[in-house]
Amino acid sequence: MKNLDLGLYFITDSTNYSEEEFLFRVEQAIIGGATLIQLREKEKTTREYIHLAEKVHTITLKHHVPLIIDDRVDVALAIDAEGVHLGADDMPVAAARKIMGADKIVGATAKTAAWALDVYKQGADYLGVGAIYPTTTKVKTVLTSTDTLRGICNAVPIPVNAIGGLNKYNIDVLKGIPIAGICVVSAIMKADNPKQAAIELKARAKELGILN
Repeated sequence: MKNLDLGLYFITDSTNYSEEEFLFRVEQAIIGGATLIQLREKEKTTREYIHLAEKVHTITLKHHVPLIIDDRVDVALAIDAEGVHLGADDMPVAAARKIMGADKIVGATAKTAAWALDVYKQGADYLGVGAIYPTTTKVKTVLTSTDTLRGICNAVPIPVNAIGGLNKYNIDVLKGIPIAGICVVSAIMKADNPKQAAIELKARAKELGILN
């Protein structure tokens, strides 16, 4: 199993930011304690996605933090990113694993224990499970109960992260569930001070015993 630190998994959203401001926020999040970055771009062309991914990768490499590309195996390969994250409508995990090889990180979304077991068997390294709370980053959100999250954690031998509307004020709901970490977007991306937001979120998670 790969040595992954999924503690504070930061998923980006470049909407309404200049490239300069966006890259600044990504780096500040890492300085504040983000342990893994997922670049998520739903609207960019392939060329635009690769351009931005190369710039983000320069930052993540400097700080020795893995970069995961959302959805797009081609973009991940094009910039030699550390991995890719695949949702329900993306390339199957088994196909991505075959293309990317054994050494790259392949993460997957799962909403049930059966789904989690399936993508684990296909070669997923970790799972993202949610949404725990409604989110502002996706138009359609299907909520996942904490009981389901706990069941998924117990069903598979790979790390599981909670995702969906999480912030320092509401993560107490995750207390006692054996997750590997938390995934956040808005809690850091939209914060006035992304570095401080990351610091405070991580501190709160440790205080609750969610993170070591």
